[in-house]
Amino acid sequence: MNSPAPAHARISVIGAGPGGLTCARILQRHGIAVTVHDRDPGPDARNQGGSLDLHADNGQIALREAGLLDEFFALARPEGQEMRKLDPSGRIISHHIPAADELFKPEIDRGHLRALLLESLHPGTVRWGHALDTIDGPADGPRLLRFADGTTVEADLVIGADGAFSRVRPAVSPAVPAYIGMGFLEAHFSDVERRHPELAALVGRGSAAAADGERAMFAQRNSGDHIRVYLIRRVPVDWIAASGRTVEDTEGIRALLLDEYADWSPGLRRMLTDNDGRYVDRPLFALPVPHTWAHHPTVTLLGDAAHLMPPLGVGVNLAMLDAAELALALASAACVADAIRVYEKTMLPRSTAMAEALDGAAAGLLSAEDFDDDRP
Repeated sequence: MNSPAPAHARISVIGAGPGGLTCARILQRHGIAVTVHDRDPGPDARNQGGSLDLHADNGQIALREAGLLDEFFALARPEGQEMRKLDPSGRIISHHIPAADELFKPEIDRGHLRALLLESLHPGTVRWGHALDTIDGPADGPRLLRFADGTTVEADLVIGADGAFSRVRPAVSPAVPAYIGMGFLEAHFSDVERRHPELAALVGRGSAAAADGERAMFAQRNSGDHIRVYLIRRVPVDWIAASGRTVEDTEGIRALLLDEYADWSPGLRRMLTDNDGRYVDRPLFALPVPHTWAHHPTVTLLGDAAHLMPPLGVGVNLAMLDAAELALALASAACVADAIRVYEKTMLPRSTAMAEALDGAAAGLLSAEDFDDDRP
């Protein structure tokens, strides 16, 4: 089969996260039709997570190509770039206060970013409740997408933007993510100025971090008077079950944490004792380094589906840059296969270099010396 021109191709993006939505938005700006399929039953089916910082040299470039940079700055929180480092006694050892005009990496809630991207798309672009099951059909197309609800879609290009455990990735690569030996345990605090004033004062308008070499805390201000705390530890992937507890056993997990953080200050231990509701267990996975694949004329990947790395502040930014470069390649190429070659020629070396730089670097999150402004 001859590879079709992008303007006449049936393009399916799998995954309505920031990467997939950015790709769809830029394609539509260039007059290229696209459909996004997402497993969630609707845009509000689940919480989208905490705050993230979009960098001027990647995430903001993608938003500029999407025509959404001004809208982003209207929603973003430049004050969220404030960063405090503390020792386990609660003493501040460094404090970055952003300048009034500092816009290199302002914060935005993940939900707000997703809503901004969704609202920019043509009505009906996203098909909710479409969980991809398998991809069939010849490598040179067309590809047949089979969804869990029994429906099928034929596509000339499948873009895997479906995250760590991508259902698209097996079409180009046998690689699977592996647990890196560390996990985040997420805790939530709401109405913090009234109900948790000590924590609000400790965190400030941005983030606060502390580590002792074995464990760490990362507290992050979100919009809506909300703070998320990530407890960072080396643990087995099944540590909760191995302790004889379940994730619903908040008090049992809290008792374990209080023992682990016994030498930390009472102010910091509030992050263990005062949270609203249960903890959320988030084990950390990464793809092998390097992760590359042979060219396929009908399938490609972006973001975590292509290069899942430890959560050190680059994931969403790289996903959105990938998305922009892929969409622009499609807008200027004679055929889909050529666009994929152009895109992967840049994306794969960049992601390999970044993954090699970050391989094993998650251990730095626990270091009292090296802990820096890294984002869960």
